[in-house]
Amino acid sequence: MSYYYIIKKRRCVSIGAGTVIIIEILTLAFGLLVGYIFRKTVGEKEIGSAEQKAKNIILDAENRSETIKKEITIEAKEEAHRMRSDVEREIRERRAEIQRSEKRLIQKEEAIDRKTENLEKKEEGIVKKEQALIDKKSELDGYVNKQQEELERISGYTAEEAKGILLSNVEKEIRIEASIMIKDIESKAKEEAEKKAKEIITGAIQRCAADHVAESTVSVVPLPNDEMKGRIIGREGRNIRAIETLTGVDLIIDDTPEAVILSGFDPVRREIARIALEKLIVDGRIHPARIEEMVEKAEKEVNNTIKEEGEHATFEVGVHNLHPELIKLLGRLKYRTSYGQNVLKHSVEVSYLAGLMAGELGLDIKIAKRAGLLHDIGKAVDHEIEGTHVDIGIDLLRKYKESETVINGMAAHHGDYEPKSMESVLITAADALSAARPGARREALETYIKRLQKLEDIANTTTGVERSYAIQAGREIRIIAKPEEMNDEEIVFLAREISKKIESELEYPGQIKVNVIRETRAIEYAK
Repeated sequence: MSYYYIIKKRRCVSIGAGTVIIIEILTLAFGLLVGYIFRKTVGEKEIGSAEQKAKNIILDAENRSETIKKEITIEAKEEAHRMRSDVEREIRERRAEIQRSEKRLIQKEEAIDRKTENLEKKEEGIVKKEQALIDKKSELDGYVNKQQEELERISGYTAEEAKGILLSNVEKEIRIEASIMIKDIESKAKEEAEKKAKEIITGAIQRCAADHVAESTVSVVPLPNDEMKGRIIGREGRNIRAIETLTGVDLIIDDTPEAVILSGFDPVRREIARIALEKLIVDGRIHPARIEEMVEKAEKEVNNTIKEEGEHATFEVGVHNLHPELIKLLGRLKYRTSYGQNVLKHSVEVSYLAGLMAGELGLDIKIAKRAGLLHDIGKAVDHEIEGTHVDIGIDLLRKYKESETVINGMAAHHGDYEPKSMESVLITAADALSAARPGARREALETYIKRLQKLEDIANTTTGVERSYAIQAGREIRIIAKPEEMNDEEIVFLAREISKKIESELEYPGQIKVNVIRETRAIEYAK
């Protein structure tokens, strides 16, 4: 219709506007009429077809619903029948189980009834026995009463009087036994205390390993040849006089081949003389001026050595913050001897021992070590100052501001002053231990060796002993038994026999362990 309108408009350009409008209206009306007629005819046909289809669908649905309804009804009936069968089967099983339980209960009731009957019978028997026992008891009581009356008649005492006498006697016996027991306990306690003290002391000794060097009041200087003796003496003895004047030591030149002896009680001066003389011998130029120069060098060397030895000793035992002068005095002890024992080594060992024992007893280890190291400090200058080394040591320690505990530990180590602390007691013990230790001093060494030899002799003279060895400084002896003469059981008696011999024939501190060893060897050779 639009296309027609456009053509119409092109052809009729000359027609007026009103005519054009009318024609357009008519054309529009005609188009609407044609569309209405077409819609009505075609739509009614489609509607009728749709209604028919809907009726068919509804009818089909009703048929299918009937079919489904019948199928569901059949399935429901089958399911109900199946459930009924299951329920009936379960009921039958439960009834059977109940019947079995009833049978078991009936059997148990019968068994209980039988046991009850047996218990009743036993109870009747027990009642009869109990009655018989009561009768016998009354009968025995009668006999006991008669016997008691007879005993009272014979002894002349009533039961109460006899009981009192008996208790009195028992009380006396118990008191005697208690007193014996108390004495045994006291003696055992003392033995245990002594044993513990010995263990602490011997343990401290065993853990301390200080060296000992036996020294004397003379020094020997070796010479390359005997001609050097004349050079040392010098013209008209000027060289030897210069050496003796500068050092304060006597030179002994005798027939000893290739040796000069230096004699003097001041070990420091003797050491200076020794070093100076050795330097002169090496240098070869021996005259008074050279002697003076060498003596000065030796003095410096010895002073440095003294300082180093003192510092080393304090570092070795862990004692710090000592006054420098005390350190020098400690170093001087390196050249001091007491009964052939080096005093510095002895002081270090006393410090070790006192510290170890203080640690075992829970005391102040630092105080014990400090007092032990300084206990012989007076010996460094006792040849220069009058008085005992103890009094000199007290003055020195007070001068250099040591504590009163340390001073008392030093002062009391020989019993000159009363110990005021446990550390002071330990210093005394440690000093005695160090001095009496085997090998520490000359006079104790021979006694120590003889004791070891005697210990081995006692073991070797016993029957069944092949050989023996005294070890652990005489605290243990190991004995090798002859395996062909005794078995393993007999060596127990051998050890006891030897220990009894040692107890009766030998004097020794502490205890000695007798260790008997029996060894059987089988030897064969492969050829």
